[in-house]
Amino acid sequence: MTRIKCCGMTRVEDAVLAAELGADAVGLIFTARSRRRVDVDQARAIARALPPMVTTVALFMDEDAAFVDEVIASVQPGLLQFHGAERDDWCAQFGRPYLKAVAMGEGDHALPRLRAFPGAAGLVLDGHGLGEAGGSGKAFDWSLTPRELARPVILAGGLHAGNVADAIRVVRPWGVDVSSGIESAPGIKDPSRLAAFVAAVRAADATHV
Repeated sequence: MTRIKCCGMTRVEDAVLAAELGADAVGLIFTARSRRRVDVDQARAIARALPPMVTTVALFMDEDAAFVDEVIASVQPGLLQFHGAERDDWCAQFGRPYLKAVAMGEGDHALPRLRAFPGAAGLVLDGHGLGEAGGSGKAFDWSLTPRELARPVILAGGLHAGNVADAIRVVRPWGVDVSSGIESAPGIKDPSRLAAFVAAVRAADATHV
């Protein structure tokens, strides 16, 4: 079954709805470069409202280690996610499982980076260019995804209810990560788009079993 991560949550009600609809993880963004940034108080409220067995993911991009430690202490995320130029050993210093985003918008040039993070729990393949923030709504050429990687793949970038089934068919990822594709405005999730996305993933799973 394809796991679903709904990222860029800024409101408690959106995160709770995502969980009720069947999302496996909720992403909270802490980098100042994102229009979906939350502060620690917002993040703590969202994390505390989530039901059991829904993972909170804290997303950073080239932040100071002290800030990452502060978020971990306050929010207690189940997973960390790094979107910048962080190295594998830097990401691992916090003693928490982490996801590493790879900017697949660079095309073939991104492929060596897919093997540069042996300590990662998984790789988030996103459609933005190198050095750009995620959440851009850009897809990449899914056929570039290697068939055999040592780490589970979470597919991101430009996904929505209308194309996620094709993405799952081509890549067969461990999970999918959606943000702009379920929004009415940056950080504001649309209930109907969110429900349609989850339904499309589950329909794709039923078709490709």
